[in-house]
This record gives sequence, structure tokens and C-alpha cells, in this order.
Amino acid sequence: MTMSLVRGMSTLNTKKPKAKKLNKKDMDRLQLEWRQYNKRMRRNNNHSLQFNEFDDYVAYTRGQYKPKRKEDKEFKPYAQTQPNVRDTTTYRSLKTSNEIPGYAPKKEVQTYSGERQLLGIATMHKSNMVPIFADNKEEAKEIAQMRRN
Repeated sequence: MTMSLVRGMSTLNTKKPKAKKLNKKDMDRLQLEWRQYNKRMRRNNNHSLQFNEFDDYVAYTRGQYKPKRKEDKEFKPYAQTQPNVRDTTTYRSLKTSNEIPGYAPKKEVQTYSGERQLLGIATMHKSNMVPIFADNKEEAKEIAQMRRN
């Protein structure tokens, strides 16, 4: 069972501190800050965030300000008056076309005819695979020497 949230049984101070009374010096300082704050809001184009009254700014700096709510306006759904159709003319392009002009003939599949006897496949540089035929054994020797260099 935890006792951390029970009031009076915790070492945490849960009391809200009382607000300190403002003296003349603090009021003068806050009035200067109020003018600077309003000026900064105008420069940043945040006119709605300005405080018209000094008392509102004082409450804002002390964390006691609650913004005044604007009167709620009645919601009106949007009623479309005209159809959403654009009247534009389309021009056919002469240089480019989105249409496929025709089709390409199918590529013939490469198959081994069997006229030459295949001894094996040699690897040249890294993963370059080369076929080795029985009628040209010098080529196989060249490939073997190339791998050793």
C-alpha cells in the first residue's frame, strides 16, 4: 500500500503558496514590461495576444489570468452555390504523347544449341562468369593466368 498521495502522510509540500503583494516598485516594473510585451506582440503580428488592461497583464504574469471567451457563434455548414467545374480548353500536344504508339516484338529466348562442347564456367574478376569450351583451351589457360596476376 502506498501512502505517497495521502495528504499529511507525505514529505512533499502540497500547499499552494500565497501570492505576494505587489509594492510600488514592482507595479512600475510590471507596467514597463506590459508596454514592452504589447509592443513585441504587435511586431510579431500577434495583435490578439496583447493585453488592453494592465490588471489583465498583472494576472497573466502571476498565473491567475483566465482569457475571456468570445461569444460562441452558431455553426453554419458550407452551402455550395456553384458546381466545382473548371472551364478550360485542352490542347493536343504535338511533341509528346501519353499514348503508347504500338508494341515491341517479343525478344527471342537464348538457348544453347549444343554445337560446341562446354567444359565448364570460369570466374574472371570477382563474379564475372565466363563459359569455357573444349575447342579453345588457350582461352581457359589465359583466364587461369589472369586470376593469379
